[in-house]
Amino acid sequence: MRLLSAVTVSLASAALATTLTAGQTAPAPVQNIQMKAADGKVLGTASVTPTPKGVLIRATFEGVSAGPHGFHIHETGKCEPPEFTTAGGHFNPTKAAHGFLDPKGAHAGDMPNVFVAQGQKLEVEVLAPGVTLDSGATGLRDADGSSLVLHA
Repeated sequence: MRLLSAVTVSLASAALATTLTAGQTAPAPVQNIQMKAADGKVLGTASVTPTPKGVLIRATFEGVSAGPHGFHIHETGKCEPPEFTTAGGHFNPTKAAHGFLDPKGAHAGDMPNVFVAQGQKLEVEVLAPGVTLDSGATGLRDADGSSLVLHA
């Protein structure tokens, strides 16, 4: 499947913690992530915010083709156009199957497909359960980072 837009959503984990209460810290949200097409045109922005149950991903896109699109977290924080294949496969630290309807799925990078109406802006808000913004096994800020990808 051709990738429409991809962006690195995690970098080195230095200085990425926000104090919650005395002695407790949580990874800081990543905001104003530019989502770009293969030609470099900015199609929207995204933010990734930690929650007690996973990460909340909010994104807004304009100028995206009408119809259904896959929206996933990919395993590598390197997204180079035009094909964005450097983002690797879907983020899948538990080696689960792909898809919400698969009895052995869904893996951590699976998110619901999104649908864009003709000539409309797309706004997405989805929780990725079991995913964190730290550098652990389910963390998006591991050594090679992670990416958000909107499939064409």
